[in-house]
Amino acid sequence: MVDKDPTPEQEAAARAKEAEEQAALPYKWTQLIDELDITISVPGNLKSRDLVVDIKKQKLKVGIKGQEPIINGDLPHPVHVDDSTWTLTSAPDGTKTIEIHLDKVNKMEWWAHVVTDAPKIDVTKIQPDNSKLSDLDGETRGMVEKMMFDQRQKEQGLPTSDEQKKADILKKFQAQHPEMDFSNAKMS
Repeated sequence: MVDKDPTPEQEAAARAKEAEEQAALPYKWTQLIDELDITISVPGNLKSRDLVVDIKKQKLKVGIKGQEPIINGDLPHPVHVDDSTWTLTSAPDGTKTIEIHLDKVNKMEWWAHVVTDAPKIDVTKIQPDNSKLSDLDGETRGMVEKMMFDQRQKEQGLPTSDEQKKADILKKFQAQHPEMDFSNAKMS
């Protein structure tokens, strides 16, 4: 059986289910290719000493002392603990927010979820902010753009940039050597 691309209706239903699952989480999170940020609203009378925020290389525990943790689980990928931070900020409405910043070890990988037991998002649907691409140095930006191009090509069943380059080299070589038989040539 051949996998069919989802219909626009199935795609919309999947997006709606994902949005619903994410909205039900007791925290909000966003990510860039190299970092992840989590925000959690807590009562305004809390102080930082009332909180438990434990960031480990591949574990995260966040909560209010004496209560069930809000987040307690394994991270899907490692983080740089020394470069990850958290703060407690006050909002004008009297509530407070725990803001957690996680610095990803692999700066070329999207996360499907914050902790492994949370609902996943479809990372293939992430559209990086182009203004952020412009912040990258030339070499990194080139790698990210190549990865994005190759991902789109694969989704459409088309050759990746490396596969296309090999095919172009073979085609050029064939043109230079018409006397040779390339009928059994294999690309690998």
